[in-house]
Amino acid sequence: MFTHIADGYDWFDHLASLGQDYLWRPRALWDLDRYRAGRPVHRLLDIGCGPGDLTELAAHHFPHAEAVGADFTAAMLRHAHRRSRRDRAAARLRYARADAGRLPFADGSFDLVLSAFVIRNLPDLEGALAEMRRVLRPGGTVFTLEITEPEHEGIGRLFHAYFDHVVPWLGAAARSAGPYRYLPESVRFLPDRAGILRKMRAAGLDRAEAHPQFLGVVTTYLGTAAPAKLMVPPPVGPER
Repeated sequence: MFTHIADGYDWFDHLASLGQDYLWRPRALWDLDRYRAGRPVHRLLDIGCGPGDLTELAAHHFPHAEAVGADFTAAMLRHAHRRSRRDRAAARLRYARADAGRLPFADGSFDLVLSAFVIRNLPDLEGALAEMRRVLRPGGTVFTLEITEPEHEGIGRLFHAYFDHVVPWLGAAARSAGPYRYLPESVRFLPDRAGILRKMRAAGLDRAEAHPQFLGVVTTYLGTAAPAKLMVPPPVGPER
């Protein structure tokens, strides 16, 4: 499915979001800045990077960091590679094919793990969150931006009228009816904000927070990699 939509993925996202995705990612990075309170980022990983929008944006946002984009779909990575050659941060951009549930990176490899509009596509969200935690250094941050159910009922009705009907129609007009019928269905199967936060904490991510934006249509989730717990041996009593 993602191979099929790879060629038009960028422009269709901009069209379907009415251009709002140009604002959502930078706004989420501002939430991240406030959350991290100036902690340095030397190496970051963008999971499900697609054609590299967030990878490049994060590389510009953290100008001294190496940025690694990972995606399961080879066609998406080909677009990311082509784009990266023209980017001013090209020397700091890397791309790799990877499964979010089995990341090919060593424990504690990154200061920051990001994703945008990815977690609703993961068949094992708990396993993927555990992998994100594994590749983070202690004190590192998980950041994920996702489409969510609006907080206000009236806004929710407008959102679903557009998202459930107009977006699939646009997809059909672009000869991608199936993938864009899947889009609203994938959001319905995603846990609510409280459920996502519970799963983050269960994966070993402390300070789990949800930051809705654009009337709750999208939400930024943030969590901190908890330090590994040390096993303290019981005191040894006197020999008898």
